[in-house]
Amino acid sequence: MANACGIDFGTSNSTVGWCKTADAVLLPLEDGKVTLPSVVFFNAEENAVAFGRAALSEYLAGYEGRLMRSLKSLLGTSLIDAQTEVLGRALPFRMLLAQFITELKRRAEAATGRSFSQAVFGRPVFFIDGNPAADRIAQDTLQEIAHEAGFREIVFQFEPIAAAFDYESRIESEELVMIADIGGGTSDFSLVRLSPDRIAKADRRDDILANGGVHIGGTDFDKYLSLSSFMPLLGMGSKLRNGNEIPSTCYFNLATWHTINFAYTPRIWTELQDIYRDACERGKLDSLFALIKQREGHWLALKAEEGKIALSASETVGMNLERLTSRQNLMLDREHFNLAVEHLVEEIGKTVSTLLLDAGISAQSIDTVFFTGGSSGVPLLRDKVASLLPSARRVEGDLFGSIGAGLALDAARKFG
Repeated sequence: MANACGIDFGTSNSTVGWCKTADAVLLPLEDGKVTLPSVVFFNAEENAVAFGRAALSEYLAGYEGRLMRSLKSLLGTSLIDAQTEVLGRALPFRMLLAQFITELKRRAEAATGRSFSQAVFGRPVFFIDGNPAADRIAQDTLQEIAHEAGFREIVFQFEPIAAAFDYESRIESEELVMIADIGGGTSDFSLVRLSPDRIAKADRRDDILANGGVHIGGTDFDKYLSLSSFMPLLGMGSKLRNGNEIPSTCYFNLATWHTINFAYTPRIWTELQDIYRDACERGKLDSLFALIKQREGHWLALKAEEGKIALSASETVGMNLERLTSRQNLMLDREHFNLAVEHLVEEIGKTVSTLLLDAGISAQSIDTVFFTGGSSGVPLLRDKVASLLPSARRVEGDLFGSIGAGLALDAARKFG
């Protein structure tokens, strides 16, 4: 049995992997499920804190309180040193992350009946694009938070490399593999030479030909689907009497997971009151005001996420927006979604092309593209990556578990 575990602290979901024997297993973290949604709900009515699916359930059931999601997105930003009001007291965001990772550790230990003081943590190739100093601060911050949660020894591994280790445990011959890890907050790629003969090597640096990434992920797809399809129902894009469009700040806050609570501040409320007096379509703003008063921003964001997931399997999907005052049924279609996120997909495609150039490898040389991460199922994105690697076969890993399993294998190698 391994002494250490692998922690995949994700923007949307988190997992913990452990090598009980030679094989990695993902530990059950909530109701027998191996994923724990990266969500915290502070229940004001019961003065309690809930995590994961239970947190979402309490929020959607209508309990008064504060929901926090997409916590990982705070790393490397100025918000990590800020604080928010929770149950009438100021709570630093750093402490909020520590609470969640402490809970991950507690549940992993309960599932195995042993304590973990050592861990390999996954990290994106870039927490912050184009800013090495901020990227380093993000990793250092996560390490400090992990120490606060009770881990004594911590090592970091790139998330796509961890997914590569998981894939390598199942292949029978050498392959040149592009790992495409499309998570909630980032899209990360690694070009790795894998084979059964290389698994036992302690030092794999020579097998890693290139890494690349961009700070675009599933929550960004949610955001732009929301801005293009949901927010116009609340007045986004409508006009003021002077012919200008209504300012969009509040809508962007509501469409972005980690800034939703900013839409509930007194300053925003005052600004919206001023806008209302000059608005041409006040009925839509009435719906916006009701949503803000009831603090239903996270519910609407969940609807956008639900729509995104549904459009990965269907060309059209109907959304019942029963909590809006207008009680609208919204029809979404994949073509409209593709147009909304096309600019994101193009940026991700540029990252893949740059990675190949950096490695000095032709696209035709890639044997396999291995997709993992919950957002890799978006058809437009998957088709874009595949089009850049025309000779590679497509392999789909465990979209939510490959990274955690690979981190567990790495933990067993590094800590024994």
